[in-house]
Amino acid sequence: MSLYPFSGRSLGRLKCFRVAWRPCRGGRRMARIMEPLAKKIFKGVLVVELLGVFGAYFLFNRMNTSQDFRQTMSKKFPFILEVYYKSIEQSGMYEVREQDQEKWLNSKN
Repeated sequence: MSLYPFSGRSLGRLKCFRVAWRPCRGGRRMARIMEPLAKKIFKGVLVVELLGVFGAYFLFNRMNTSQDFRQTMSKKFPFILEVYYKSIEQSGMYEVREQDQEKWLNSKN
């Protein structure tokens, strides 16, 4: 009975086993099987990362240019708006939060 179903190696050769991208003598089949899976996983992770970066940029840009969008965000996702305010305040722009709160209070009255 083989412990390595793709290469036919037995327990006596256990010390020869290496990771999939650097197989020992007879383990090339395992590398060929695992390589496409690793590429697919890497591409999937890369796509998710890029979507996250572009999504964060789009959201920040929209909040940075539209006070009405910031008001919508304050109602639906106040924690995201708080992150936006903190990042803006880190860059030295302290008046954005105060301007928003002043306009929203005036519009309620």
